[in-house]
Amino acid sequence: MLAAILAGGFGKRLRPFTEEVPKPMIQVGNRPILEWQILWLKKHGFNEIVLLVGYKKEKIIEYFGSGSRLGVKLTYVVEDEPLGTGGAIKNAAHILAKENIFLVVNGDIVTNIDPTILVNELSSSQKYLGAIAVIPLPSPYGVVELVDKTVKGFTEKPLLRDYWINAGVYALKPEALKYLPEKGDLERTAFPDMARDGVLCAVKFTNIFWRAIDTYKDLEEASKTIHEIFKEYE
Repeated sequence: MLAAILAGGFGKRLRPFTEEVPKPMIQVGNRPILEWQILWLKKHGFNEIVLLVGYKKEKIIEYFGSGSRLGVKLTYVVEDEPLGTGGAIKNAAHILAKENIFLVVNGDIVTNIDPTILVNELSSSQKYLGAIAVIPLPSPYGVVELVDKTVKGFTEKPLLRDYWINAGVYALKPEALKYLPEKGDLERTAFPDMARDGVLCAVKFTNIFWRAIDTYKDLEEASKTIHEIFKEYE
């Protein structure tokens, strides 16, 4: 199976870490984010991976090379200028369109969801051209439990299970590529258009590990737990 990882962003919110390396190369628990992702994908049968690179691409290429060290085959597709997430995928259409279904992963997340569930969901449907993983919204704050005015307790950063967020893992059919812009973000262009046309579905994941590495706090918290969560992948 084939997967593509969006690894070309600047990671401005994680400066100064990203002044020397691209965001997917930031170390989480002594491994780059991108290495955790490759190990995770390999665990689930994705042995061919396309890295969509741009900013400081040489750091990624020097570190991973052909991918043989990790037991996968890596291909690099370079964007000469920032194209956005949608444009970066479109730029790799000549490779991705050869597959009946391919996976796309944002290059700044660490998760242990089973991505083959997305592929299976899409392969069993004639209607949908894309499937996105969604997870319950994690509250950034603790919640106060009230009965009238009386405080009954506190719940620290609960999952808000009535609300679902995009987990940054997608399965797409080649026909979905027509929705992608030459330049622009997937989430702001292609996905709204696919939703309008009724060809995009969501797969809910609960009781899984997921973390987007957007801030130093995210980095710190993920580093504390990642070896325990991903010990079977190492």
